[in-house]
This record gives sequence, C-alpha cells and structure tokens, in this order.
Amino acid sequence: MAPSAPPPPPPPLSRRLVALALALAVLGSPASAARKIPASVTPISRDLYRPSDTLLSEIKALVARNPDSLTMDTVRASNKGYSAEMFVVTFNHVKKTIADGSKIKILLSFGQHGRELITSELALSLLYILTEKRKIAGVDLSSFEKILEHLVIKVVPMENFHGRKRVEAGELCDRRNGRGVDLNRNWSVDWGKKEKDYNPFEEDPGTAPFSEPEAQIMQELSKSFKPHIWVNVHSGMEALFMPYDHKNTTPDGAPSHLMRSVLENVNHRNFQDSCLVGSGGGAVGYLAHGTTTDYLYDIAKVPMPFTFEIYGDEKASTDDCFKMFNPVDKITFDRVINKWCMAFLILFEEGLRTLPDGQVVSQGALDNWVPMGGEILERTMDQKSGGENGKLEGLDLGMQELKTYFRLFMLSTFLLMFMFCSRISKNRSRESGNI
Repeated sequence: MAPSAPPPPPPPLSRRLVALALALAVLGSPASAARKIPASVTPISRDLYRPSDTLLSEIKALVARNPDSLTMDTVRASNKGYSAEMFVVTFNHVKKTIADGSKIKILLSFGQHGRELITSELALSLLYILTEKRKIAGVDLSSFEKILEHLVIKVVPMENFHGRKRVEAGELCDRRNGRGVDLNRNWSVDWGKKEKDYNPFEEDPGTAPFSEPEAQIMQELSKSFKPHIWVNVHSGMEALFMPYDHKNTTPDGAPSHLMRSVLENVNHRNFQDSCLVGSGGGAVGYLAHGTTTDYLYDIAKVPMPFTFEIYGDEKASTDDCFKMFNPVDKITFDRVINKWCMAFLILFEEGLRTLPDGQVVSQGALDNWVPMGGEILERTMDQKSGGENGKLEGLDLGMQELKTYFRLFMLSTFLLMFMFCSRISKNRSRESGNI
C-alpha cells in the first residue's frame, strides 16, 4: 500500500505556541487555589454553561426519564491518595440484544481537559437527541432512527471532574486533573517523551503510565467494552484527527484508508470540507506523547479511534482561555452544539456503512466489568502503580506474541507431518507397483 499523502500544513497559529503562552500567563498563581479573574479575561458564561454538578445531575435525570434506552454507571478508582469518580452513560436502542456481537460499539469521551467546557455541553445535547429526539434546526432526524438500532453507545460526559472544578474555581487555563497531570499524556504509547518545547503545566504525563485513576478507568472501559469506534472530544480548533499523535504519520494499509475515508465523508457532508483532517501529530503542528487515541489504536486495537476538535477562537488573547476554548455567545454556542451533534450522527452512519462485518463480529460480546444495570462499581488502585500497569500490559503483549508463535509452530508442524505422510504414501504406492 502506498504511504499516506503528506499531511496539510499546520494552522497559522500552532496550538503549541498558544499553550506555552497560556502556561506563562497562569504559572504565577497556585493551580489549586481560586484566583481573581482580570478584567481583560472573559469569565465563564454562566447563562450558557452549567456548573459541573448541575450538568451531571441533568444527565442523571435524563437517564431516569429514559430507562428503556439509557443506563448510567458510577465508576471510582484511586491511586496513592488521589481518587476519581466517573459517570458512564450507555445508550442502547434495543436492550434485549445488548450482547449481540453484530452491533457497532461506540465509546465517546468528553471533558478530558478541564478548561474545555463546551465538550461536556455537547455530550448532554447528544444524549438529548438520542433519547428525547431534541431537534437540530433544519435536519430531519427520523432517517437516523434505524441506524441507532444497530449501535451501542457509551458516553463519558465529564472524564476530568476534578480538573473541571479547578477551572470553575477560577483557573481558566488549567487542563490537568486534580493533582496536576494531563490525562491525555498519561497513556503508555510513547509515554513520557518530551519535545524541546515541553511545558509541565500543559503536558505533565504523571509519574508512570496510568498513574492517574481517570486514565485507569478509561483503560479498563476500553478493554472490557472493546469499541469499534472511539472519539476523544476536545476544543481548541476545528479538526477531525486519526492516529498518530506521537509521530507525523498515519497508520499503514487498509485500516488507515478506512479511517481517513470516514473522516473525509463527515467533513464533506457536515462541514463542507472546512475541518482539518489527518493525523494529530501531522496536522496540529506538534507531537503529543502518551495520548489516549494512540493507545487505543496500537494496544487496544480499536479499528477507528478519532480525536474531534470542536471549537477554537484563534483571535482570542493568549491569556483569555475561556474565550479561546469555548463559545461565549448564544448564537455561536448553539451553532457549535448543533453542528457537532450532526457530525456524530453522520459518524454513526458512516461507521455502520464502512466497518467490515468481520471486524464487528471479531470484537465479541460485552464482557468483564462493563455493567448495564446502573450499579455502582469501585476499584481501588493503591496497590497497583502505573509502573505495574505498564509491566502487566507488557506481559499481555508478550503473551499475545507467544500465542502467535505457538500457532505458527503448530501450523508448520502440521504441514511437515502432512508432507511426511504424503511422502510415505507415495513410497508405498511405488513399492506395491513394483511387486
């Protein structure tokens, strides 16, 4: 297969330059304490954005009103004195066939970075559309009803609850979790590598892969749910990204072409080709190491892992973080929500059309800890450090390789035995012919 075409040039104002400026703007104050917002900085638009507790309560109420199609589970994890709690909402249009391996399984994560409030608002709006048929202006949603019957969708509406709380307390530029780690640098693929312009305020990867409870929960969910499509939703620009983030290339072969085809179709149908499409590492203008999407492609073997960037104001001042990452007026807010809800519906349709039947069946039915009945789960990780997680992951990969070698050995042994028996049979035939 020919190598992928060179990625498009990075946007005029790289997010990396923006990120460095943001870090310089806020490093002078403690991250854990609320600070007075300068008059030149846009505050959170309280008439547009729900407080984190209110947003999650509204999601709980939505689930309670729609028990036929929605369930919600609360998952907790802790590591070395730091705990996290995460809500996982499952949409299943026909619950009785939940374990049917023919369904497309989709995992969506919002709010991984605290300052990107618009992403969790999008999660809530998408759940309203899926369940209570909230309308998108000018769009007939009835055509998508049949598609939803073939999907199981898990939504994590606010992956980084503690980080979101820091932002609501006044740290408008903070993207990290409750103890200062960037959750999108805490995964094991190329973990810990630092570029020349590395800044710990923006990209602290933690003490080891999966040192953070939030990342541990998401890793367990990816392993047990085994999604066919994954989307990590961010803001900062408008883009549709596929692997890789840690290098300036896309994967080789047919899987890469399928992913690019899906993204280009979404871009053409919903955005009139206005979004950046390509690898995160090639299109953004900087490399990111230890990201969720790269892990889900390389290790978890998700066929289609994507990163969606849903909004960015490049004209905003570099210290005006809320305005840079979130719409600040109702017209823009509604436009972004409607446009990206539609993008997800088109993604569902494209995924259902594009994924080969074999890929869907090979993923198997739901298993392990993924619950569907709304019970509360708790996992305590104090005795299991990120380093040990990395060792276990390496052991898993090693066992997979051993299994592959064993299968090859058995196949070659069978072929040799077949050839040997054929040779004996021919010799006996010759001997009987000479008698």
